[in-house]
Amino acid sequence: MSTTGSQRPVQVSAARRRTVIDALRRGAVPESGLDLLATGLDRFEAALDAELDAVASGASVFKAVRGEYGSGKTFFTRWLGERAKRRNFAVAEIQISENETPLHRLETVYRRLTERLATTSFPPSALRPVVDAWFYALEEDALADGATEVELPAQVEKLLVARLAEVSRHAPSFATALRGYRAALADGDEATAAAVLAWLGGQPHVAAAARRSAGVRGDLDHFGALGFLQGLLTVLRDSGHTGLFVVLDEVETLQRVRSDARDKALNALRQLIDEVHSGRFPGLYLVITGTPAFYDGQQGVQRLAPLAQRLATDFTTDPRFDNPRAVQIRLPGFDQESLVGLGSTIRDLYAQAATSPERVRTVVDDAYVADLARAVGGALGGKVGVAPRLFLKKLVGDVLDRVDQFDDFDPRQHYRLTVASSELTDVERNLAASVSSGPAAADDIDVEL
Repeated sequence: MSTTGSQRPVQVSAARRRTVIDALRRGAVPESGLDLLATGLDRFEAALDAELDAVASGASVFKAVRGEYGSGKTFFTRWLGERAKRRNFAVAEIQISENETPLHRLETVYRRLTERLATTSFPPSALRPVVDAWFYALEEDALADGATEVELPAQVEKLLVARLAEVSRHAPSFATALRGYRAALADGDEATAAAVLAWLGGQPHVAAAARRSAGVRGDLDHFGALGFLQGLLTVLRDSGHTGLFVVLDEVETLQRVRSDARDKALNALRQLIDEVHSGRFPGLYLVITGTPAFYDGQQGVQRLAPLAQRLATDFTTDPRFDNPRAVQIRLPGFDQESLVGLGSTIRDLYAQAATSPERVRTVVDDAYVADLARAVGGALGGKVGVAPRLFLKKLVGDVLDRVDQFDDFDPRQHYRLTVASSELTDVERNLAASVSSGPAAADDIDVEL
């Protein structure tokens, strides 16, 4: 999320501003309101908006985002997800990890997708509201076709069969489970309805009685997951959503798993890409994120030649001329200038709700923001590209909050940057440890401003 300088943000609601500032204070990427910070991403907007519009019209897109740690990959995908939501997409962000969500187990990936599914109206998990809206839409369509109240159940069944005909070729149990869910609701059996919906969402260990009632067996498997994803896309489209935006974040973690699991995961990724490009998933925008080492190294994409071919993108030219329409795009990361610009943007956003906005802007001026950025970067071994998370956390929590609350607080006189090991990520901690050769370097680092 690079930026090129301080820009005064437009006036925003207190709720949106609070969401952003609170997240930065915790050292986290905001879940929403990212457009307030997204300066410097305009070069991607036209191409990505065109892709979102194409997906909304029935196409499908796969995109790979590359960037070093701290370059803003999570920020970028959430920013893009917000743009998708404004087009009435449903969205889901999934963290890939060896233990919780291994990529080679697509049934687990699908389960996480349904758990994290969100829409403009409903937070995760929005699966049940989406399914309920779909049945409501079927009923409305049946009534519009002239069905009476007596004929309605039969007409809804006909529409269900017709809408899911293609899905049923690959995953007939998806439609079966939907029927079971509707039947349980009609009987007033909420427990069974909830259990069947959980099974539809890929949850394992659903009670056998609920599965028997719905007419389904066993748990979802790797191959069935793709059919269920296809079914979910159909349900989303018919319930009024223009598409589904899915992020598989931190795919580079595949490099640290056992070689057999890594090979299976890379092949699963290749399979997903091929299915997206084949047109099997109309309405799907699928994004993965990873580091350059994952895309270029022998423990990552290059380990599987067919996958490397599908993701091959020329990055030998000047980054200014990178093609945002390519299958793989790179984020340039931060330098000192862009980090200062981002800090100034946050300062101005914070000042809008401050007790004394002018005092905040005067005391924490651009020169001080630059000093703090240099200090945080220095505490991390001069790696400015890794500094944004910690820099923004310190700026909001240690400096701006104090300036706002204490009239006599001057960060140049009363604040000394301290970086504690406990507040660092593993990457940040390793860089901090390299700053000093002393054994205490990784515990606490004091930096003069």
